Amino acid sequence: MPTCNDITYKLHNHLTELRQQFGVEKIGIFGSYARNEQRPESDIDLLVEFGQPVGFVRFMQLEAHLQDLLGKKVDLVTPKALKPHMGKRILDEVRYVQ
Repeated sequence: MPTCNDITYKLHNHLTELRQQFGVEKIGIFGSYARNEQRPESDIDLLVEFGQPVGFVRFMQLEAHLQDLLGKKVDLVTPKALKPHMGKRILDEVRYVQ
């Protein structure tokens, strides 16, 4: 089972590719992996920001690409999609990849 550090390392090593192929401006980990509370069945929650708007198909292609890259189910969300009651908590705990 990967750790938050493992995921961060892998995303960091592919950040240039994610920027060039998908227009990713920022990407970060939140949820159980960010809190080091993950379990074998946990998915990987990622918050992504784009430099320009992307369509649904491109968004889903990025999610599939990240699942292949990380070898786990990924739940990909944008800041605009965060529900008000959960958004602050997520933004407080997100660990952005540098």
